Amino acid sequence: MSTPNGGDLLVRVLRDLGVDTVFGIVSVHNLPLVEAVARDLRFVPVRHEATAVSAADAYGRARGTLGCALTSTGTGAGNAAGSLIEALSAQTAVLHVTGQIDSPYLGQGRGFIHETKDQLGMLAAVSHHAATVTDAADADRVLRTAAAAALTAPGGPASVEWPIDLQYAPQDLAAAPARPEPAPVPQADADALDRAAALISRARRPLVWAGGGARLAGAELGALLDATGAGVLTSNSGRGTLPEDDPRVLGNFAGGPTGRALLAEADLLISVGTHFRSNETGDYTLPLPATHVQIDLDAAALGRVHPATAALHGEGATTLAALTARLDGAGAEEGWAARLAAAREGARAALRESIGPHAAVCDAIRAALPRRAVVARDVTIASSSWGNRLLELYDPRDNLFPRGGGIGQGLGMGIGAALADPSRPTLVMAGDGGLAVHLGELLTVAQERPRLTLVVFNDGGYGVLRNMQDAHFDRRSGVDLTTPDFAALAAAVHLPYARIGAADEAERVLAEAVASDGPVLVEVDLAALGPMKSPFTPPVSLPGT
Repeated sequence: MSTPNGGDLLVRVLRDLGVDTVFGIVSVHNLPLVEAVARDLRFVPVRHEATAVSAADAYGRARGTLGCALTSTGTGAGNAAGSLIEALSAQTAVLHVTGQIDSPYLGQGRGFIHETKDQLGMLAAVSHHAATVTDAADADRVLRTAAAAALTAPGGPASVEWPIDLQYAPQDLAAAPARPEPAPVPQADADALDRAAALISRARRPLVWAGGGARLAGAELGALLDATGAGVLTSNSGRGTLPEDDPRVLGNFAGGPTGRALLAEADLLISVGTHFRSNETGDYTLPLPATHVQIDLDAAALGRVHPATAALHGEGATTLAALTARLDGAGAEEGWAARLAAAREGARAALRESIGPHAAVCDAIRAALPRRAVVARDVTIASSSWGNRLLELYDPRDNLFPRGGGIGQGLGMGIGAALADPSRPTLVMAGDGGLAVHLGELLTVAQERPRLTLVVFNDGGYGVLRNMQDAHFDRRSGVDLTTPDFAALAAAVHLPYARIGAADEAERVLAEAVASDGPVLVEVDLAALGPMKSPFTPPVSLPGT
């Protein structure tokens, strides 16, 4: 039997962490790692390093655990940077293991193949944690410390660079693994909890804004609503914290007219793990109630965007439970529940009216999918207008989208989610422009055959930016693009293909696609489907317009 090397060690660490699938690209600078993973776990050979991280990110989000990506050094590690920024923005747990040149040559700038200047500095800039394996005997500790950092709230991607000579070095797998102590999770101060509970107890028109930090606090949030009669707005990141068919959930509509009106009527806002992002607050112009109880695990977020009357530095679930236990008020005034229900229905009706024939596609997607199915949404008009709001989601693990706003990451996320749980379908919403960023990943789909329906909304370019230019400028620039023949493209990579060119085709086509045991490419021909009644433009301000 051959002596175990770094690849065998990585397999043991990943098994201890419950990871059975790894995404990456093989290289001379990660070969022993890929060889061991492919032998003992599942290695998914994607076509671009950014996709490796996106898929690992979504794998972890869908399972509520860690995802793992393997890339090469230098250019390969650099290619992963954009998706590491996404995982950092979303605070999702990714272990990114990248190669490095032979340790004797590190830092010498000789021009060794795949060498880059200060790779660790680059990784530190786009990761929550970054480290180098400097000794084969220390590799186990470095890997487990990185994984712990990725998994400890608020978390984020952890990158480890591993020189190739130290990957090949012998490992003693009989030695007890190094298990780092998890970092303590902050607990909200008792006096601050008392002050916040007093404010909540006096409120008669309370609202909650649930962000990504509320994802694991659904039960505790529900108990708070029962005690207070509050309604729930969400950020895009907080969708599914409570099922979106719950009548108390208005959802991701805070920035629209209905949400603004409701916020103006509320006498208290409880925000849970949301950073009030610019695109969800109209570049911070959204008026919020003067009385604000803010809960966040990130101390720097407290009061940063909107003043906090009571600031609670702590984790969402435990803080909500502690608040609910302290409440002694009468709850919401009579009629507030009816007002919440009217706002919920009004927001949805207005959006449904504005998107015209797109509403049929939205309805058909929801009808075709089981209640628990992942919906991965790239940045495209369909997602930004209705996929992020009107298309109901019922669990935060099913809510995948690039929180950092990067285009082209949706398909990689869909691949990762589909392979994380093959028992249920995954649906990807992508535009033709975003899909083109990583068009090669269609080959990954064709090779791995996940249970994935890829819905491509084809409008011949970057529709969101096209609408902005049409609304504010006298000419278009860079938004009209050549689009492939998607039927021929699907045939070239041996994927089933279907087309939606009219609203009355959506239900049948999507039902058949989702019912398939493997991948299907569905093209939504937006020119044939017809325009939205109100062209979508993002809620961002343009200086000088």
